[in-house]
Amino acid sequence: MIGRDPFVSDDRTVELLDTTLRDGEQAPGVSLSPDEKVEIAQALERAGVSVIEAGSACTGAGERQAISRVTDLDLDARVTSFCRGIKGDIDLALECEVDGIHLVVPASDRHVESKVGSTREEIREKTADLVEYAKDEDLWVEVIGEDGSRADLDYLEELMGTALEAGADRVCFADTVGHTGPEHTYEAVSRLAELGPVSAHTHDDLGLGVTNALAAISAGADLVHCTVNGLGERAGNVALEEVAIALSHVYDVETVELDQLYDLAQIVSRTTGIQLAPNKAVIGENAFTHESGIHTDGTLKDDKMYEPYAPETVGRERRLALGKHTGRAGVRAALEEHDFAASDEEVGEIAKRVTELGDRGRRVTDADLLAVAEDVTGDDHERTVELLDLNATSGGPVPTASVRLDVAGEERVAAGTGSGPVDAAVSAVREALGPAGEAQLEAFHVDAITGGTDAVVTVEVTMSRDDRTVSVARSEADITRASVTAMVDALDRLLTDEKAARTLADD
Repeated sequence: MIGRDPFVSDDRTVELLDTTLRDGEQAPGVSLSPDEKVEIAQALERAGVSVIEAGSACTGAGERQAISRVTDLDLDARVTSFCRGIKGDIDLALECEVDGIHLVVPASDRHVESKVGSTREEIREKTADLVEYAKDEDLWVEVIGEDGSRADLDYLEELMGTALEAGADRVCFADTVGHTGPEHTYEAVSRLAELGPVSAHTHDDLGLGVTNALAAISAGADLVHCTVNGLGERAGNVALEEVAIALSHVYDVETVELDQLYDLAQIVSRTTGIQLAPNKAVIGENAFTHESGIHTDGTLKDDKMYEPYAPETVGRERRLALGKHTGRAGVRAALEEHDFAASDEEVGEIAKRVTELGDRGRRVTDADLLAVAEDVTGDDHERTVELLDLNATSGGPVPTASVRLDVAGEERVAAGTGSGPVDAAVSAVREALGPAGEAQLEAFHVDAITGGTDAVVTVEVTMSRDDRTVSVARSEADITRASVTAMVDALDRLLTDEKAARTLADD
């Protein structure tokens, strides 16, 4: 059954339904504004996602406003709302002018009896009535059997069959609490697929989100519910990017525009405030980063040596990290990225010192490498941008900051405002630098905070300008100063060539 070959045929048509704006927003601490929902919806559209669940219209007026903002975008994707098994929820969804609804009805006896205090037969009858009502309003309707993975399969089949007979466009097998495995998923979806179009909604509580999604597809499902970055309640929903790349790379089944996945992940991470785990598949910082000397050397010789697919496939770039495992080949490649010339003997000494830094538990940044290289070669670095003074306040209604910089020998002062003191200080730096400050902030990490009264925070930033990228880490007692110092040092490294210095002086 599960072991048949191929597991998923390459002639299958599979679509993805994204529920980041509904199920993803139910993750603890996540609350999206209407503007943020619009931004994510537009990114999902660029990625070619087929269905976007924009929220739960029954949540409140603010949520309905956000859903309406998404429907007003006139996307190619079908825009839907989550609805409980209540007629009023359907009416609220209609107010938002959605294309369709996901009608969620209890399927397991635990939900039928304990949650809603009903009976199996009453749920079947009510489901049929609600489906007919929604279809009379010209809505696309998907009926989800909540807690379906713990439901009696005979009853689940009866319930979903009733929904389809009443006019539902499709039904969904829901592993609501991430309870089951691929064998049971395959059996359940196989039975539902005999009735009509079937979807799969899987969670990752057992780390089986993708596995169960693939088992469902193998059994006949042609629509998978996902969230970007695997957001969601508890351990989250199955991650959209993981399902998409698994189907493409392993089974030659295309679902979305893969090269949009990383940009989509970054947008969702920024708007939700949930950082990506470094080792996260597809989108994590380390997914295409190599530090090991053996791996770096092999990758430099053949870029397929230690990667399953090219990083460009999902909108990424390969990165060579520096640390205790870095060999001479990795150091030489990193120096070449920064146009830094060194002899074979000097490269050997630089590699030795980089290893020593790594042995002391240091994360070796580009700035660390260049400082070591300059010391070994005697090629002193003449700064182009230097932070002279920083003042930031956040006590008032609008956080403000002012900076004083030395820019190619010229003193510049500027002020800025932002959503917090760090944001305000960064705005001030960009204002002081003018066009030269238009580098992209690719990553911002608070790596470590020591305890006690002398607490120190370490901030690492990665910035890019044109085709150059540099990372810098700085430690201070104040997160704003650490952030700005790191950013200024990164900009200094990006702007040290003679042409950039002339541009700065002429601003």
